[in-house]
Amino acid sequence: MKQFLCALSAFVIFQTTALFAKDGYKIKIKFTDVTDSTVFLAHYYGKPLPTIYKTDSAKLDRNGYAVLQSEKETLGGIYILLLSDKKTYLEFLLNNGDDFEMTITTSKLPLGVAFKNSTENDGFIGYLKFLNDFGAKQQELTNQFNNAKNPSDSIASRNKLVAHAKSLSDFRKDYVAQHPKALLTSIFNGLEVPVVPEKGDVLPSGKKDSNFAYNYYKTHYWDHFNFKDDRIIHTPLYDAKIDEYMNKLVLPIPDSVIKEGDALLAKARGTKEVFKYTLWWLTHNAESSKIMGMDVVFVHLVENYYMKGDATWLSREELNKYFERASKIAPNLIGNVAPEIAMEDLNKVKYTLSGVKAKYTLLIFWDPTCGHCTKEIPAVDSVLKSALKNKDIKVFAVKTEGPENKWTEFIEKNNLKKWLHVYDPERKSNYRSAYDVYSTPVIYVLDEKKIIKAKRIDHSNLVSVFEMLEAKEKEKK
Repeated sequence: MKQFLCALSAFVIFQTTALFAKDGYKIKIKFTDVTDSTVFLAHYYGKPLPTIYKTDSAKLDRNGYAVLQSEKETLGGIYILLLSDKKTYLEFLLNNGDDFEMTITTSKLPLGVAFKNSTENDGFIGYLKFLNDFGAKQQELTNQFNNAKNPSDSIASRNKLVAHAKSLSDFRKDYVAQHPKALLTSIFNGLEVPVVPEKGDVLPSGKKDSNFAYNYYKTHYWDHFNFKDDRIIHTPLYDAKIDEYMNKLVLPIPDSVIKEGDALLAKARGTKEVFKYTLWWLTHNAESSKIMGMDVVFVHLVENYYMKGDATWLSREELNKYFERASKIAPNLIGNVAPEIAMEDLNKVKYTLSGVKAKYTLLIFWDPTCGHCTKEIPAVDSVLKSALKNKDIKVFAVKTEGPENKWTEFIEKNNLKKWLHVYDPERKSNYRSAYDVYSTPVIYVLDEKKIIKAKRIDHSNLVSVFEMLEAKEKEKK
């Protein structure tokens, strides 16, 4: 009976605690040296300063006191208390349900803050104080190393620097071991970078593997990162982390980018904010990339995530924009057979793109009244007549806009008669949609089977594109 009553009492206590657990936050603020001002509560979203998002504000009274309070569920993270001068600020940790006090002296920031009833922030301030002392000692040891007068002094100074750097890693590891579920633990784990062993792999030939350091670093890059903690998005860590990985460690080849992007999304699957940020970042990175062929990645993401209902945060209108953009890109992806074009020249003679017989076809969409075209088209022709004169290349040039007389005058003036010039005066074709022509000039490179090999290039990289194509051809042979 006694055991039953104890169990019942524990159940009642648990239920009472759960009943009164609240969402949101309550932060009592006391400034020792600021009054009659407004303070703003803001948070990071993947990126470091100056990109922050304001969520709340409060007016300090004449005693420097204010309260920030919300009853809405709050995603934790590194939050920022920003003064109205937009220059003075401090960082602290916030979790859903927090209720604590802060006493702040702005003249002593970032260390001039004390917390009451916030164990996590006590740890955060302890870390900031450690960093302050660590930085000063690191600078002292660096100066010793730079002023070393002989090799033995250099070695001794270097060893001290290495040992001192390890103290920072040890501080973080100790905290992680003691507080495995804390927000600061996720932050420390996010800061971890792989330490490459000095002894690398040896190849069967007996030589050291020159790629060992790169492969090791890339393979272990995400070892400690907690993809399942959404709070990490409200820190300035993730954007820099994913940018280094995808743009510096992953080979800039569509297949590689797709594989690695899918792997990251799989790690983030099941979360709300980490998955959302990862999908947004990968999509934006592919869409804005200057590297040829990354539109393949964009289409892959739209078809395999947006179209399959994973982007639940987007409205139907926003989703349709992604669908429409992907539908315009999909037909003219590198590796696809170029959509057919059937047009006529000024003599009303009809020509088709598939009818052009050459090892390579340069498909150009241009406008004789377009300022950029009037510079780019002669430059392309100059490259064809010089550096590429011995290549079997023909030009299929489509006029998109402009009067016929301007067209013929430009062709005559710039000696472009060897090009096949066509247009669509009755607008019967859908070339704009098929080739995503929303501005001019637009240049594609097709092989003899009319497979798209390059797109959206200009005269400056024509030679390198053909060198790359021929190098790949030699590799196949």
